[in-house]
Amino acid sequence: MASTADPPSTAPAFIPLEANPELMTKLLHTLGLSSSLQMHDVYSLTDSDLLSFLPRPALALLLVFPVSATYESHRLAEDALVPAYTGRGASEQEVMWFRQTIRNACGLMGLLHAVANGPARGFVEKGTDLDRILEEARGLDVDGRARLLEREECLARAHRAAAEAGDTPAPAAEDDVELHYVCFVKTEEDNKLWELDGRRKGPIERGVLDSGEDVLSEKALTLGPLKFLEREGGDLRFSAVALAGSLD
Repeated sequence: MASTADPPSTAPAFIPLEANPELMTKLLHTLGLSSSLQMHDVYSLTDSDLLSFLPRPALALLLVFPVSATYESHRLAEDALVPAYTGRGASEQEVMWFRQTIRNACGLMGLLHAVANGPARGFVEKGTDLDRILEEARGLDVDGRARLLEREECLARAHRAAAEAGDTPAPAAEDDVELHYVCFVKTEEDNKLWELDGRRKGPIERGVLDSGEDVLSEKALTLGPLKFLEREGGDLRFSAVALAGSLD
């Protein structure tokens, strides 16, 4: 769905990334995330029995949802109330946020937000491409970070390999798609739940969790992902994947 929040048609474009935990895990490991973590399917956001099968704590949750007129109306109204994000370096002490300027790269943006924040950052192996990118991005402003991601060939290669290996035929990079990724993380220092989305004006604090709660706790799901489902009135085109400990 076209939006002023989306990159223009002349912007660099990636093949849309399937919400496939195996492919996402391979992408992250290729870039430099420790094999101690992997992505997992989340089969329900409300069924405690299904949630109990997932390794805990979950360090990040990626929600995939349709960009509907209802969602766009909510996004525009909420973003109108906040200034544009200017965090960088020492002024960005809580979460690292990237604006999306690459078309159809919302899956990659969600994965970057997942590993750049909270405890997951400690699982990025030193000296890898991912570590180098995150360290360089730390001192850059929003525009600088966007340019950094646009020129990183290692990101483009890893993303392309994952996108082309999906279970369903991959659309062309230039195609418009209506599904979008948003990431939820919890910060260690203050237990805040953050919504991170490169189409927004910056990171959004959604509430404070208890110290023992993770992004799949009942409170976190109520404050974040379940609000998407409530607004869409029963649209079933939602899926979710979580970053947590490896099962191997």
